[in-house]
Amino acid sequence: MQDLQILQDGGYRGAGLKSFKLSCTLSAFPEQILELGDTLEELDLSGTGLSSLPPNFGAELSHLKVATFSNCKFEILPKELASCPALEVVSFRANSMREVLEDSLPPTLLSLDLTDNQITSLPSRIGHCTQLEKLLLPGNQLQTLPSELSRCTKLSVLRLNSNRLATLPDWLLSLPSLAFLSFSSNPCASPATNGIKPPFGLANIPWSDLQVQDNQERDPSHPITQGLWNQSPDYAEDIAIQLFRGTFTETGTPADELAARLAAGAHESLMTILGQIYNHPDENAESPSSAYHGGIVTQLIPTYYAPLGLNHEVSSPQQQVEAADQGNTPLTAACAISMLTGLAGAAAHLHNRGIHHGNLTARNILASREDEHALLGGFTAATIYGRGHPQAEQLEKTEVLAFGQLIDDVLELITREEGDAMSYQGLESLSGRCASAEVAERPTFEEVEEVLQDMMGWRGMMRIPTIPGSSS
Repeated sequence: MQDLQILQDGGYRGAGLKSFKLSCTLSAFPEQILELGDTLEELDLSGTGLSSLPPNFGAELSHLKVATFSNCKFEILPKELASCPALEVVSFRANSMREVLEDSLPPTLLSLDLTDNQITSLPSRIGHCTQLEKLLLPGNQLQTLPSELSRCTKLSVLRLNSNRLATLPDWLLSLPSLAFLSFSSNPCASPATNGIKPPFGLANIPWSDLQVQDNQERDPSHPITQGLWNQSPDYAEDIAIQLFRGTFTETGTPADELAARLAAGAHESLMTILGQIYNHPDENAESPSSAYHGGIVTQLIPTYYAPLGLNHEVSSPQQQVEAADQGNTPLTAACAISMLTGLAGAAAHLHNRGIHHGNLTARNILASREDEHALLGGFTAATIYGRGHPQAEQLEKTEVLAFGQLIDDVLELITREEGDAMSYQGLESLSGRCASAEVAERPTFEEVEEVLQDMMGWRGMMRIPTIPGSSS
C-alpha cells in the first residue's frame, strides 16, 4: 500500500509502479495518480470515499487493467471507465450505486463486480462487452436482465443472488460458456414458491451438548470447528460444527447456503449432516452484527482428505500456488474414475432435488486418493430452484459444463501409466460432450454417471464403450 503524502510530494513519479493502492479518506481523486499512467496497470482506491473520477482518467491511465473502488460513494458507474483502452477488471462493491450508464462500460471488460448496490437495471450496451467472463451482481434490485447480455458468449461466472428476478430468461441458460450460476434469494428461486419442505429426520442438537475443540480450516467456504457431540454421559462422537453468520457475499447468503445444505439430503459423495443446532447463544441476539442464521453438525472428515485441485474462479497467482500445493497429488486413472463417478452421482442427486450447486469445482471437493473417494462441499453458491421447475433441464446442463471442466482438471492429475490410455481417452470424450456449445446436446448428470460407471466396468477389458455423440 502506498502513502498519500509521498504521492502528493511526487515521490512515486517515474518509479515505474504497476500497482497502486490507497485506503485513506479522500475528498477528491488525487491528480498525481494520473502521472503514473505510463506503467500503472492496477489501481485500488477502495474505502477512500470517492464519488467521481477526473475526465481525463482513461486518457492518462492508458495501461490500466484493474480498477477497484469498493466501499466508496459512487452513485453512478463513472463513464470515464469506458475511455480506458486496456481495462479488464472493474469492481465497485458496496457503493450504494443506483445506475449503470449506457456509455460507462469498456468493451475490453473481462470481469465486472457490482455486488451490494441498488442497481435496478443494466444497460443494453453490456452486450458490447463480448469478452466478459465474470459478472457479479448480488444484492441489487434487478427485475430483468437485458437481452443484449446474450451476446456475451464467453460469460462463465454469473452471480444474481438477492435481486428481484421473477424468471430467468431462456437465452441466459443457452449461453455456451456459462458454468457457474447462482440466483438464490430471488422470486424465481424462493423455496416457499417451489415446494421445498423442511428436512425430515435430522436430529435437533442442543448447543449445550456440543464441545468445541479446534478449527479445521479446510473448507474453502467457511471455517469448520472440530468438536465433540456428547450424546450421553458415557459416549461422545467426534464431529464438525458449522455456524452460518453474516449477510450476502458474491455467491449468496449464509441463510441460503444453510437451506441448500439441509435440502440436499444424504449421498455417499456429500458430507453427511447429523443434525441441526438449537439454543445457540446467538439465536436470539438483538444485535444485527451477529447475523446468526443457524448451525449444523456434520461428520468429521478425516485429515487425509484434501482439496482435489485448482478452482476455475481462483484468479490471483498466490491463490493458484496455494491451491496447487494442496491439490496436485497425482491420481491413477482408476482412482480418478471412481471419484468422478461418485461426484456425478452427487450432482444428479442434487438436481433431482431441485438444487443447483453453483460452484462445482475441484477446489470445493475433498478427496482421499487412498480410498478413491471424493466429497462435494462448498455450498456457498447453491440455489434451491425446486422440483418441477420449467427450466430444470437447462439449469442442470449448465452445471454439466462445470463438471466437464472438473474432468479436465482431473485429467491433468492422472499419472498416465501403462494401460491407462483408453481410460484417459474415455474421460476426454466425456468432457467434450459435457462442454458442447449447444447446451441441449449435453448429457444429464445421470447419463454422465452411467458413462463413468461403464468405464469402471470396462477398464480391465481394454476397450472404449460406445458413447452417444462421440466419434470413438
